[in-house]
Amino acid sequence: MKVAFRNLLRNKAFSFINISGLVLGMASAMLILLWIQHEVSYDRFHHHPERLFEVWTNNVVEGKIESNTYTPELMGPAITADIPEAAAVARFGGGGMLLFTYGENQINGKGNWVDPAFLKMFNFPLVEGDINTLLNDPLSIVLTQQLAHKLFGNVSALGKSLRIGTDENFTVTGVLKDLPDNSMFDFEYLNSSMLRQSRGFTDKDWTNISPRTFVLLKPNTSSALVNNKLKGMISAYSNKRSNTEAFLYPVSQEYLYGKFENGVPVGGRITKVRTFALIAGLILLIACINFMNLSTARSEKRAKEVGIRKVAGANKETLIGQFLGESLLISFIAGILAVAAVILVLPSFNLLIGKTLVFHFNRPEWWLAITGFILLTGFLAGSYPALFLSRFRPVQVLKGSFKNVHALVTPRKVLVVLQFSFAIGLIICTIIIRQQLKYGQDREVGYERKDLVYTFMKGEVGKNYQLIKDELLNNGFASAVTKTQNPITQIWSTGFSMQWKGKPENEKVMVKRYAADGDMVKTFGMQLVQGRDIDVKKYPTDSTACLINEAAVKVMGFADPIGETIFDDPVKWHVVGVVKDFISESPYQAIKPFMVKGPKEGMGVLHIKLSSKYTTAKALAGVEAIFRKYNSQYPFEVFFVDEQYARKFGEQQFMTRLIGLFSGLTILIACLGLLGLAMYMAENRTKEIGVRKVMGASVASITRLLTMDFMKLVVVALFIASPVAWYFMDQWLDNYNYRIYVSWWVFALAGLGAIAIAFLTISVQTIRAANADPIRSLRIE
Repeated sequence: MKVAFRNLLRNKAFSFINISGLVLGMASAMLILLWIQHEVSYDRFHHHPERLFEVWTNNVVEGKIESNTYTPELMGPAITADIPEAAAVARFGGGGMLLFTYGENQINGKGNWVDPAFLKMFNFPLVEGDINTLLNDPLSIVLTQQLAHKLFGNVSALGKSLRIGTDENFTVTGVLKDLPDNSMFDFEYLNSSMLRQSRGFTDKDWTNISPRTFVLLKPNTSSALVNNKLKGMISAYSNKRSNTEAFLYPVSQEYLYGKFENGVPVGGRITKVRTFALIAGLILLIACINFMNLSTARSEKRAKEVGIRKVAGANKETLIGQFLGESLLISFIAGILAVAAVILVLPSFNLLIGKTLVFHFNRPEWWLAITGFILLTGFLAGSYPALFLSRFRPVQVLKGSFKNVHALVTPRKVLVVLQFSFAIGLIICTIIIRQQLKYGQDREVGYERKDLVYTFMKGEVGKNYQLIKDELLNNGFASAVTKTQNPITQIWSTGFSMQWKGKPENEKVMVKRYAADGDMVKTFGMQLVQGRDIDVKKYPTDSTACLINEAAVKVMGFADPIGETIFDDPVKWHVVGVVKDFISESPYQAIKPFMVKGPKEGMGVLHIKLSSKYTTAKALAGVEAIFRKYNSQYPFEVFFVDEQYARKFGEQQFMTRLIGLFSGLTILIACLGLLGLAMYMAENRTKEIGVRKVMGASVASITRLLTMDFMKLVVVALFIASPVAWYFMDQWLDNYNYRIYVSWWVFALAGLGAIAIAFLTISVQTIRAANADPIRSLRIE
């Protein structure tokens, strides 16, 4: 240990570079591993995760099997009655955003309706209430701590009565601890399915799919056995009107392995987790390569030490232990600094990724993992130098005949090329992901997002809709208004049982469904290709009118769609217009057939095109005043369409930010290694540089001489990284129907950037060496 500390202090610059590189590499790897740990923990904290399943359904649509998590509402009770292997069954249905009123407090909360067994199956800790009676009453409700605190402050919420909407009183029977963010569930309240049953809202049509259904199997029960019973259940209960097949899928697998293709699970987010695990490993490897390179590069200075130790009786194993001990010492110093760095940057990192990662100081297993991580890094970084240095022959090194050209240069070049290959590869990936993101953002949406807002129709809005609309238009706060089934940026309804003239009887075609009142085309700024907009005032029969998009015209095979009829049980809809294709879901996928139904369908959202006569703030203030006039019991809440649309790019923005961050850190770590090697090279060639200067060499020629060897390695790395990065990114882009095609300039830009950064890094040292006074280096000759 004394020798190790002396070596650290004697070579301060090299020690600083070694430790800094390891700190950056270890801290980067720790951050990625924290994120990975968070990802793989999704919904694995529930009781008996190996027995907890969700019912999925398979439908054959356009010749392919479509898998989803929605089931008929009657399926839950049917499983309870028909499948004895199920220990518990619970449905999870859409409840939406509701207004909660307690005294003067009015708070909007999002939630769902569930069967009483839901909270017994899932491990969401209960702060107040009895788990056995939580939702046994139709007018009972369970709140999360956050929503309960907003409504009741620091007073206990248990047993309190609150109003939902304008005239419904519910009793709080339980308070849950706030949901962790490593769960697929996201609710603030739960009410009982018994309310739907008591009001007669239960959907008894087995061909309709809406809620999700969860099943807890009895111990030692085979899921394959239950799947055999589930497979034909929907067909049997619907009298063969539906050929939908059901099956169980583990809840603990859904987040990471929730992607299905043609009815078969093909991965999902696990691909991203594996990608970042690889990035973490390679960043750590690059940091270790710096240590290996600098340790072996300085081997000549320690060769005599090795020779003397061997002459004094040290064997190879003792020397390996000595050098590994030195690397472990550096690794522990770097590890402590890396943990401190992670703690400091973790809040900013959480903001960057939109997660809440936590460093658990109070868990012994975390400290054991960190210790193991540091030991692994130390052994990885020190193994090659220890084996390399311990093999020197004392006779050669003590006579001064030791030569290290072939033993040192070739491995070092390979390691430098490996470092920069990975760094350049990450830069290429970052550029391509950013291009794909911009490509999607620049895609023609099919409607005008600017100054378009929407609000949910609550309370008296539906009854006063026409008054609100007229006043908004007459006062000039809006240029157009329409009410719709759901926001323009979302799809809440999909059907595959629609019929039209010429469609084969048993063929299923997936059609996205929407509903709108008059003025939809004007409000959204859509383009009519044929026909007209829905207009009930002018055409009373337009309550059953519909619009379709261009994709639907192609799929349905209509030569002249205007006047055609589409049957969607139990209503016949007549086509009055065709709109240009517009994006309602992913901007990277092909646009699906789309049908906009007339006002016979239920409406729940009001869209407003703000007038350009006023500033946005003034127009919104006027809109709010009108809403308060006609719907005073509800707070006014508005959403901007352009902001909601921007959320569709969240996944790509996350990838761009994270890979961009770690590609920058990778370049920095690799450049630290280059700087160390350049320092060592300049130190070893001091006399050569002095002789060259005396013979008339310029500073520029000496700098060029010292940098060319390193530049060649970076160019080799570019040629290795480019095809590898192109292959993997091309595979990634194949997941998108709407994608870019990679251009040659991406590789040129990444390569030139890497070469420029490497050159600047090396030049710092080489120019300094070239400017040194030759008298000092040659004085002793």
